[in-house]
Amino acid sequence: MRDEDRANRASGQAHGRARTRLAALALPLAGALLLAGCGGGGENLSKQWSESSEKGYVAGDGSSVSIVPSERTEPVEYSGEIETGETFGSDDTIGGVTVVNFWYAGCAPCRAEAPDLVAAYEEFAPQGVHFVGVNTRDQVEQARQFSEQFGIEYPSIMDSPGGREVQRAFAGQVPLNAVPTTLVLDTEGRVAHRVLGQLAGESQLRTLITETLAEGAEDAESAGDGSGSGSSPAESPAADETPAE
Repeated sequence: MRDEDRANRASGQAHGRARTRLAALALPLAGALLLAGCGGGGENLSKQWSESSEKGYVAGDGSSVSIVPSERTEPVEYSGEIETGETFGSDDTIGGVTVVNFWYAGCAPCRAEAPDLVAAYEEFAPQGVHFVGVNTRDQVEQARQFSEQFGIEYPSIMDSPGGREVQRAFAGQVPLNAVPTTLVLDTEGRVAHRVLGQLAGESQLRTLITETLAEGAEDAESAGDGSGSGSSPAESPAADETPAE
């Protein structure tokens, strides 16, 4: 019996060690799956969108997309109430390049990228570039405190979760509640660039804005060059030509 007890005890210890090893392996695997859920592609985003009622947002996956003018969708029309109670929307920015940033105060990546947005605003607002935030969750006081903390001077539309009208207006471009997301609209109000997730840095946003501004300059130059094309001065009789008698 003693030999049998020793055998059973040894077997139990072996099983215990196996369970410990499996648990140790499971922890990093679970972490990897969690990271994949935050940084995955369209399928993961769609799944997070369907579950967004539980956590209130969809984590951006960091992808950046640039769309050539010939493939851009129709201009996006949007409007909403900003922190001051006034209405602001696409009618106020059409004709100029516009940066639209989706955010809320408790979003860590939103806080991390705020200085980059402020720096871009200070650089490009004097050049006629418009900036507008879209706050997806907060009350007005929270949004104001965030703006004061980071020195944000451009307006933010309070797109409350109940209505989410602005988010729905951009639904074809951005997964509903994807935060943070930054869009650069061309002068016609079409999405030219999209960063789904935290900006890589001030230089990334500067590049996207500069490229979109250059499009407008090229269009203006082309229009100027073509204004007199196809026409030729009227021919006049030669100086030595004499009228017929």
